Amino acid sequence: MNKRTLALLAALGATTIYGLNHTIAKGAMPDYVGPYGFIMLRLGGASILFWAISFLGPKQRIEKKDWLRILACSLLGMAINMLAFFKGLQLSTPINSSVLVTITPIIVVVLSALFIKEKVTLNKGLGIFLGFVGALGLILFGAEIRQDAPNIPLGNILFVLNATVYGSYLILVKKLLEKYHPFTLMKWLFTIGFVIAFPVTYPEYSAIEWATLPLWVYGVIAFVVIGTTFMTYLFNVFALTQLRASTVGAFVYLQPLIGILFALFSGKDQLTTVKILATVLVLLGVYLASRKPKASP
Repeated sequence: MNKRTLALLAALGATTIYGLNHTIAKGAMPDYVGPYGFIMLRLGGASILFWAISFLGPKQRIEKKDWLRILACSLLGMAINMLAFFKGLQLSTPINSSVLVTITPIIVVVLSALFIKEKVTLNKGLGIFLGFVGALGLILFGAEIRQDAPNIPLGNILFVLNATVYGSYLILVKKLLEKYHPFTLMKWLFTIGFVIAFPVTYPEYSAIEWATLPLWVYGVIAFVVIGTTFMTYLFNVFALTQLRASTVGAFVYLQPLIGILFALFSGKDQLTTVKILATVLVLLGVYLASRKPKASP
């Protein structure tokens, strides 16, 4: 099997794990592990794992001028991003989260236009509009009466916040990735994120009753820490070494499909007309917003 095929499988693996995570992680919340307790486990576990493998990369020192950017990336990408997503997942549904997290490319286009003055074409403008109409539709009209989703509109707003701060993180981290090895960068980003989020996450972490947790909950925790947090990053990094970023980015379209199918198959969620329409609008919006214009002849 050649490296390109392996890279495609790695990108597919990362997307699949993300898609499954919407339902699997929600299954343990909040009865066994609170959303913020999960984030302490994710940040702490990923920090340990990235420090453990950092010796495989080059020895690099972070320059003083880059620490402020690293701090901002940790705050946005590892603290606020994860806290908003898991709290939103507790309050809303797996299908809503599968759909709304895919608006990140639209957010990146908007932020790039605002802060680094990237040109917004007609296609991109239409994509932004359709994506936000779909997201707004889920927030305003996607409410259901469900015991496992106590505040769907607020949860959906948190998913949009998650996509917004993660889009900001992607723009900020780009310069750091050009300068430092991914292992060097990740060990520091996750460690600083762990410290930042500690005061918020520790109370729910300390409330976990480890001795009485069912075995399947330990499996969920392992999946979230090792799979969703650690392996997905490694898979995507490997994929990016062999494939164009646009090729890896295209796999975002599979995430809602995998998330929705798994949620339906496991009986943890159900499709409604609003969800179907919102999914179509968001995916069409993401496609138009992230589509590269044809080069002029």
